[in-house]
Amino acid sequence: MKQILTIFRKSFIYKSRVILTIIFNLLFVIFNLISLVLFVPFLQVIFPADGDIIVQAKPILEGGKFSDYVHYISEYYNYFMSSMAHDSPERALLFVCFSVVIAFFFKNLFRYLAIYHQSQLRMAVVRDYRDEMFDKILRLPISFFTEEKKGDLMSRMNRDVDEIEIAVVSVLELIFRDPISVIITISVLIYWSPQLTLFSFILLPVSSFIISRIGKSLKRTASKGQKQLGVLFSILEEYIGGIRIIKAFNAEERVTNHFKINNLHHQKLVTRTFRKRDLSSPLNEFLGAIVLVIIVWYGGTMILNGNADEGFTGREFIGFIIVFSQLLVPVQSIAKNAAFMSKAKASQERIEEIIAIEEKITDPENPKEIKSLAHNIEFKNVSFAYQQENVLKNLNFIVEKGKTIALVGESGSGKSTIADLVPRFYDVVEGQILYDGIDIREFKLYDLRQQIGVVNQESILFNDTVFNNIAFGVKNATEEEVIRAAQIANAHDFISNLENGYNTNIGERGNKLSGGQKQRISIARAILKNPPIMIFDEATSALDTESEKVVQDALNNLMKNRTSLVIAHRLSTIKNADLILVLSKGEIVERGTHEELFAKKGVYHKLSTMQGIESI
Repeated sequence: MKQILTIFRKSFIYKSRVILTIIFNLLFVIFNLISLVLFVPFLQVIFPADGDIIVQAKPILEGGKFSDYVHYISEYYNYFMSSMAHDSPERALLFVCFSVVIAFFFKNLFRYLAIYHQSQLRMAVVRDYRDEMFDKILRLPISFFTEEKKGDLMSRMNRDVDEIEIAVVSVLELIFRDPISVIITISVLIYWSPQLTLFSFILLPVSSFIISRIGKSLKRTASKGQKQLGVLFSILEEYIGGIRIIKAFNAEERVTNHFKINNLHHQKLVTRTFRKRDLSSPLNEFLGAIVLVIIVWYGGTMILNGNADEGFTGREFIGFIIVFSQLLVPVQSIAKNAAFMSKAKASQERIEEIIAIEEKITDPENPKEIKSLAHNIEFKNVSFAYQQENVLKNLNFIVEKGKTIALVGESGSGKSTIADLVPRFYDVVEGQILYDGIDIREFKLYDLRQQIGVVNQESILFNDTVFNNIAFGVKNATEEEVIRAAQIANAHDFISNLENGYNTNIGERGNKLSGGQKQRISIARAILKNPPIMIFDEATSALDTESEKVVQDALNNLMKNRTSLVIAHRLSTIKNADLILVLSKGEIVERGTHEELFAKKGVYHKLSTMQGIESI
């Protein structure tokens, strides 16, 4: 029930669409019933009782209740039809046929209008779900993406949201169309024969119980299937990303077998889901047929033995059967939609899991205004842990404005973690990071990150033009500004030689460019942003010697007059740093300039000699 209310609440944002859908569905139900009820006067005209047509008395409206009006309209219609049939049976027959055609026309017109507005509504709701999920994903901390599989996220954004699209229609039909159809149809049946209607409803709960059992089982299987699809997407994303290694190590057979095993498991789960879902409709129809046969037997016996309700003749009985058979349609629809909702519930839960994740990195309630760095950034007694595992322990150091601080150490020593703490990709567990004496948690995230530029080891580029990649994150950047940034980054010459220059699409993740070219575009992007603080996370470690020289020159241009935090793999690139911090197991074990540390013959000296640096 909670799931139905959630989807309906999201749907009701588009009030006019919902209201129009309800109105047109209601009109569809009414004209559908009228088109069926009209067959009773059709039978009266063709098969008059005792061969004579008796003109009924003209009715008089008595009372002001709704039931009085219904009775009056029904009696007046009988009077009108009997009068016409008495005067000219052929004319009456023609009128009934014409009325049936008109009823079917309006029935299908309103059905089309209902479906049209349903389609518009469900697409809008699905768009909102995807927008909400994407917005939430962007606001989640970096730690979430290290723990969650990308393929599973893609599955939630794709297949799970698609299930919600079906559920939007199911909810509207489940809440409005089908129950209204059932109520109106039952009212007509009770009007004809309360006795036979009551008997009919003793039989219906049996079929409903059986269908509900299938629905519960369907939900469990669907949930497993959706989770396995997430696993499948993750495997696919991982293997596509590692295709070079797969080919280099002739591992095609191994990864193919792994994919096939998981794909087969997914197929089995989906097959079980479809089998249960597809069983619900034919089973419900079969049970409905049994109910109908029993009603035909019971009602026929009543009429033959003279025990039927007053005025309930063979013609009304045939009309009763026709209308009751149509009652099975909304009942079956309720069962079908309930089955869809059971399947969609698993998807809804997977989507809500993402939306409900706590945002640990948030803005303060009363943020302070941030200004361009005037003095320094200070790490004060900073400690940090990943899932109870200590990574940084009681760090203390100061990065003065305009100075370059280099971080060196073996893998896993905590260098990249320090870089991630400054823009608040993570928050410290203990201690403070002070920006001109103010804790960085007292600033808005947007304002803080506007002061910081980042160049990573892996160049993160997007499937767009060179121009848009450089201007990424900078609103209203001009062509002159982009070209100037590229020139400072030593990228203008190679960009100009591309097929379409700055308008060249560089492909997914920039795969049409070399490593050095991608890195220079990343640097140009940082130059255009023009932040006072720069973070370089092993920005040249993945490049060859020739590319490294060009990129290093670009980095030197970028670092001029900026406060820089440099994570270095190649120590030759940070010899001119104002301060070098040597880390080991999350602690600073040495600090000083290149000359001072080399002369100490400690950890830094050992790392330098391992890289072939033999002298100061």
